[in-house]
Amino acid sequence: MPKLPIVSGSEAVKAFQLLGFTVVRQKGSHVILRKNMNGCVITNHREIKTGTLAGILKQAGVSVEEFISALH
Repeated sequence: MPKLPIVSGSEAVKAFQLLGFTVVRQKGSHVILRKNMNGCVITNHREIKTGTLAGILKQAGVSVEEFISALH
């Protein structure tokens, strides 16, 4: 499994949108995304910690490889 990159919240949201997720709403710094029955909450910070990002990916049902390929 590749190492998780350090990304900002806006970069993560863009990557999830490329994977088919849509922004449902935003409350404060929390962006809620949904795709079919899977959903996730991304904090819109300058830097998302790797542990937090791993939890977001697990919650959304997205693999690390899929996420990294959507970033590039």
